[in-house]
Amino acid sequence: MYRRSFTQGLAALPLMLAGVTAGRPAQAQARWAPDKPLRIVVPFAPGGSTDVTARLIASALAERLGQTVVVDNRAGAGGNIAAELVARAEPDGYTLILATSSTHATNAALYKKIPFNPVRDFTPISQIAFIPNLLVVNPELPVNSVAELVAYAKAKPGQLNYGSGGAGTSLHLAAAVFAHRAGIDMVHVPYRGGAPVAADLLSGKLQLSFSPMVEVLQQVRAGKLRALGVTTARRSALMPDLPAIAEVIPGYEVALWNGIMGPAGLPAPVVARLAAELTAIIGSPEMRSRLAEQGSDPVGSTPQEFAAFVAAEQPKWAELVRISGATVD
Repeated sequence: MYRRSFTQGLAALPLMLAGVTAGRPAQAQARWAPDKPLRIVVPFAPGGSTDVTARLIASALAERLGQTVVVDNRAGAGGNIAAELVARAEPDGYTLILATSSTHATNAALYKKIPFNPVRDFTPISQIAFIPNLLVVNPELPVNSVAELVAYAKAKPGQLNYGSGGAGTSLHLAAAVFAHRAGIDMVHVPYRGGAPVAADLLSGKLQLSFSPMVEVLQQVRAGKLRALGVTTARRSALMPDLPAIAEVIPGYEVALWNGIMGPAGLPAPVVARLAAELTAIIGSPEMRSRLAEQGSDPVGSTPQEFAAFVAAEQPKWAELVRISGATVD
């Protein structure tokens, strides 16, 4: 399954790159000017970090384009419903998706079958951000660093419980890969979302979690939870004093991401205009500050860079799913 997804992604990469590269000689083409509202489809419910990011981008994009940009939440099937909707949409620039590492990397390995190809059926426009997860523990747990946690877990195999939002979620994958690389045995306790994980972690029913930074940052700052490390390869600009887990466990990395895509076949002038506006938006000090406030590390890549990045993510996340043993179907 994983090899097939990877091979399909690599086979489709030249077509993706050819499509986005066509946007380079934009000066020789008419500048696209939308004449009706756009929509950004969000793969998850309102109120979460993905939704918040989409609304920030939509507001700024509407101002720059001079058109309304509507956020359309289409939750369900781990994001597959939203992704299929956009994959089948008219490639005219009016229907976009805030793609995530779930919809365009994890799900191809997590589900036995998905109704779209995460590489072939989309036009990458610009990556918005990386989103680190935090390794947090209940303050009653007598550990103050990643190294101490590993030593504690090795001394008490099977006695530490970690929560996740369900099989294959970032919380689950980050913890399972951590346990695998550290050589420790922990118990996975799945929930229906991140909120009940945080609640049971605060109450002491769980000892640790690998939660998205935006979901636990307030509790960490209030001293209700203790942060030990971030799951990205490098430290987060929002918490520069907090080490990356990779500093203790070399090679460890679980980096969530999001970005704007459209259906396959977007015309070059549309890609060029949207990419220019998005990189300007993400590069502005105000937007970078707003994204950082919710625990995101802004990126703002070109279409070519984003296309290559997405293709490279397929085997990486397939390996994380394999290590975790997660499955949905």
